[in-house]
Amino acid sequence: MNPRQSFAMLARWMFGLRRDERLPVTLSRRRIFILPTGAGMLYGLVLCTMLIGAINYNLSLGHALVFLLAGLGMVTMIHTFRNLLGLSIGPGRAEPVFAGETAHFTLHVENPRPEARHALELAIGKNPRVTLNVPPDERVSVAIPCLAIRRGRLDPGHVTLASRYPLGLFYAWSYPYPPLSCLVYPRPLTAPLPPASSGREAAGRRGGGGQEDFSGLRERQPNDSPRHIAWKAVARDVEHRPLLVKQFDGGAAEELWLDWETASSRARDVETRLSLLAGWVLAAEREGFRYGLRLPGRTIAPDCGPPHRDACLEALALHA
Repeated sequence: MNPRQSFAMLARWMFGLRRDERLPVTLSRRRIFILPTGAGMLYGLVLCTMLIGAINYNLSLGHALVFLLAGLGMVTMIHTFRNLLGLSIGPGRAEPVFAGETAHFTLHVENPRPEARHALELAIGKNPRVTLNVPPDERVSVAIPCLAIRRGRLDPGHVTLASRYPLGLFYAWSYPYPPLSCLVYPRPLTAPLPPASSGREAAGRRGGGGQEDFSGLRERQPNDSPRHIAWKAVARDVEHRPLLVKQFDGGAAEELWLDWETASSRARDVETRLSLLAGWVLAAEREGFRYGLRLPGRTIAPDCGPPHRDACLEALALHA
């Protein structure tokens, strides 16, 4: 066992770093830790120096000042601890991102007490911290950033929730560990699309599948290609007329297959192939093609639209 694994096991034992199964996560006294900050240690050192001086010169007012400031420090410690005590944390939804981008994990922080919670700091690992205030008897949602380095299912680990309020003399923290995850797509590479072919299923089909003879206009559907929008007809009454799409009869609709074997001829390693395919998926969706995806052990039939794009990118992200 290497030193890093030993340290991780020690941290799990000391701080209870286990995934929370019961939601929402409530911060009890046993889950909050507190230590003096650098300013707090300096504050204590100054008080000790003042106490030695008051004893040496027999200064009654010096004793009174030292004990007054020491009491202020104790009250600060209690307020710092209570700033976290009783908070409830629940997980939210995280949108998929591409590798190299920053994912944002949503947490819902609820304050059941009649006093506000100030200057709460939330962070995941070494990513930037987010600061928020939670009003009394309210719930606030916050998005915590986390860098997505590699594709797949991202588990960010535990969240650090901390506070230095009110004077910064003490640092109180806790490690809530709600179930958070985010899908990370491969980093897309820009490359020319492979050639399209005529779809066998679309041959001889009447209506919107062919590309030869214009047959009329209809209202645009979410899966329709932007290339088929009748902009001249829409421009006659922009405010009241819906987007219209040209319909064609006859012929065969073009289908684009994004194939693993085609990508392997342009890239050697697996990750580069997946990035190339991700770039093709985005380009095909942008150009309005009906496209399908072929991976080892999985095939996604040709289609278009945001749901189809997301399904293809998810297959690339989770490819073993």
